Amino acid sequence: MPRLVRDRLTWVMYIQLSLWVYFLYGFGPVAPLLRDELDISRTLAGLHGTAFAVGGIIGGLVLPALTRSLGRNRLIWAGLSCIGGGALGMYAAHHLALTLTFTTLASLGAAMAVNAINAALTDHHGPAAPAAISEANAVAAIVGLVAPLAVGATYAAGLGWRLGLALVVLPVVLIALYARAKAVRPPEPAGFGQPHTGHRPLPGTFWLAMTSLFATGSIEVCLTLWSSDVLRDRVHVSAGVATAAVSALIAGMVLGRLAGGRLLLVFRPTRMLLAALAVNLAGFAVFWSVTVPWLAVAGLFVCGVGMGLHYPLGIGLALAYSDGQPDLAAARASFAIGIAFGVAPFALGALADRAGPHPAFLLVPLFLAVSALAIARLDRITRPA
Repeated sequence: MPRLVRDRLTWVMYIQLSLWVYFLYGFGPVAPLLRDELDISRTLAGLHGTAFAVGGIIGGLVLPALTRSLGRNRLIWAGLSCIGGGALGMYAAHHLALTLTFTTLASLGAAMAVNAINAALTDHHGPAAPAAISEANAVAAIVGLVAPLAVGATYAAGLGWRLGLALVVLPVVLIALYARAKAVRPPEPAGFGQPHTGHRPLPGTFWLAMTSLFATGSIEVCLTLWSSDVLRDRVHVSAGVATAAVSALIAGMVLGRLAGGRLLLVFRPTRMLLAALAVNLAGFAVFWSVTVPWLAVAGLFVCGVGMGLHYPLGIGLALAYSDGQPDLAAARASFAIGIAFGVAPFALGALADRAGPHPAFLLVPLFLAVSALAIARLDRITRPA
């Protein structure tokens, strides 16, 4: 059984990943507040998901070349600088064009930092990489748990949601100073600094994992961006309470990832992902069907338990079945996540404008089914003889 060793580099990469997740989960419940503030429709508010997509797709296009020229270390810090710049920009942005611009900048930074971190964890931990990626996302989710609370608190206190989001800048500076003082650097990819000789085609198993990443990314962005709107519209809680309640989703993700990190040292990742999809479906059934606030929040928590394993397992499978090309696989994975972030919230927002947010949320079980079909196929193909 592989053993996960958490050294100084591992913890630094865990924290680096956490800083993006703080921005992402802090921004998620802001969508309804931003819609009210800018006086725009749900469809236009859903364009922020499209902005996340644009950043991810641009990242997927340029990451292979940037990784070869800059290396993982500089790529991670460049990405975190973009995330911090996006947070500071949002603090001063009071027009849709500006909020979309800074959302795109942060998403591009995430594509740079997160994919380099995942590839570095894969190289650094070898057979224990799936557990390391799951645990990294668990730590990130713990930090992300604070984000809706911080944003909700600053909003409720009359300071605005922007201050809560901008708080991410300080830890970016602090962890950069620590990493420099301790000379903490991730392993660089094979071929770093050498002339480009081309890539081998990625195998079919990788594309099955990519399909799942698209579907589960769609689920995550729908739930993080719009679940607070459903709570306001159907369960009739206040805007501040609905924003803070998204922390239940993230708390569930923390539990799922902490448990998953240990279970992945024992069970096949494909089987774990199928089980996680089933848990998410059960939680969604409760969240979608009830009108009692505490039950809806409990359903959101169960959704989070299952959803917590979607991304770390999906990206872990994509890297594992990349035919020894983790950096290329990580770059291509940005397309799946980027398209998911662009298509899903915009489609959900458009449906919500016509039928209301509650019926529109039936997109979630559709995405669950797509992911389950892709992973069931991958499990059959890769099952040991």
